[in-house]
Amino acid sequence: MLWPPPSTDPGTAGGITDADLERLYDYPAGLDRPWVQVNFVSSVDGAVTIAGKSGGLGNPADKKVFALGRDLADVVLVGARTALIEGYRGVKAGEVRQERRARLGLSPVPPVAVVTARCSIEPTSPLITESAVRPIVLTTSAAPADRRDALADAGADVVVAGDREVNLPTALAALDERGLRRVDCEGGPTLFGALIEAGLVDVLCVTFAPVLAGGDAGRIATGPLPPAPRDLELASILRYESALLLRYRRAGA
Repeated sequence: MLWPPPSTDPGTAGGITDADLERLYDYPAGLDRPWVQVNFVSSVDGAVTIAGKSGGLGNPADKKVFALGRDLADVVLVGARTALIEGYRGVKAGEVRQERRARLGLSPVPPVAVVTARCSIEPTSPLITESAVRPIVLTTSAAPADRRDALADAGADVVVAGDREVNLPTALAALDERGLRRVDCEGGPTLFGALIEAGLVDVLCVTFAPVLAGGDAGRIATGPLPPAPRDLELASILRYESALLLRYRRAGA
């Protein structure tokens, strides 16, 4: 499908409507377990950032799909390092489409769940203090108890999900217990790599920006090798100018 040119409103012309996008990117109905959709943008030569941040790779279509991911999710999952580098705050009511979320039976605002083995998020972080709903901190028993207590006192829902490293199946089970099954993972590469290794990625949405970044930027996933490569099936293709927005589904899902 060809996305509308930049002189038009993305999603309302050229045959691609908001309803089409919602249909393409929505989660399966009747989920009985957490379903993890991972979102990334990459240069065509594999760089995940420009000057240390992913924002330089984006375009209006990618930003629209990023926002759609939050609209459709029960929870936004992110690694602590990405949250710090990208200046994450809690999701606000005005940043998601209330009509869409109400129609889909979702809460007004999705919480942010941050993965941090050492509780490296400060209690004064905007991720904690500027949140319309209670943020979730997925951490470990090795994290200093005073850090865990400080985050809980600041209003975070602190979940111990592992000893020295966050055990992702345990973390997702904790989200499941809270009724949060539509998981929108926004990175970063270490968290994505760990999800791959654990076999927990159901969908990958990746935008390829038409730039050659060069330099020493990392790739979208890094971490331990999985027991075997994880097979995917191409679910949809969109083009916006010279950028490609691809959506892959776990093979057989």
